Amino acid sequence: MNEINNGTPEISRSSEELWNEDTYAAWVGRFGTPAEAAAKLVKAPAAKLAPLLHYLGEVKEKHIMNLMGSNGIKAVALGLLGGKVTVADFSEANGRYAEELAKEAGIDLEYIVSDVLKLPAALEGKYDTVFAEMGIVHYFTDLAPFMETALRLLAPGGRFVLRDFHPVTTKLISSRGSTAKVRKHKVDGDYFDTTLEEKIISYAKYLPSGALAGETEQRVVHWRRWTLGEIVTAAAAGGLMIRKLIEEPNLSSDVYDKGIPKAFALIAEKQK
Repeated sequence: MNEINNGTPEISRSSEELWNEDTYAAWVGRFGTPAEAAAKLVKAPAAKLAPLLHYLGEVKEKHIMNLMGSNGIKAVALGLLGGKVTVADFSEANGRYAEELAKEAGIDLEYIVSDVLKLPAALEGKYDTVFAEMGIVHYFTDLAPFMETALRLLAPGGRFVLRDFHPVTTKLISSRGSTAKVRKHKVDGDYFDTTLEEKIISYAKYLPSGALAGETEQRVVHWRRWTLGEIVTAAAAGGLMIRKLIEEPNLSSDVYDKGIPKAFALIAEKQK
């Protein structure tokens, strides 16, 4: 996968088929078939949304857009809680998994396969809530179009929520070890580095062993790691009114990362 000038992901035709095939298989490997994943979601949809649900506020009967919503897990969970959810994502395979998941869960889900910066004008001003979560902003080499898209999609007074990995963790600190007794953290990054980084696609760890052999170059993405200041400034410059910036500790059961910010949530609104 390559970066084009406007900062959005572009996949060559030869790589697209492989991407779609592998992506769907990766989600099945991680979550099970859509039927299996839906059965778990139906039992406890809110559990899949913590802590995001707190930031979103009331979701029942709200029109919600999930930008770069991937496999639809969060969107379907919101649908089960009464939200009217749309997902926009460039991957046809993500869309196929999400649509099958929604069908098995018994909810309506609109899934738009598109560059999120090129969504139809008819969607502008339609949504009470627009959100993107975890592993999103690093795909953009320019945050301005992304923030402007969120603003256009929101209805007056609507809420934008961006929750992502904290730059202190992703840009500055490297860690070694897997238990509290041996876990070591080292400040060895450059927080202000602006270079692009090549990374293997995020779903690779869920693929069958050896699936990437000989085809690694077709599964490379380019990341731009942003500072927290750059992200907040881009949102404000894009016309969004910042309401809260929440920095989260490690919310998992692991205790070895205590005291290090692991994620952040930016909550903003469109002026009425």
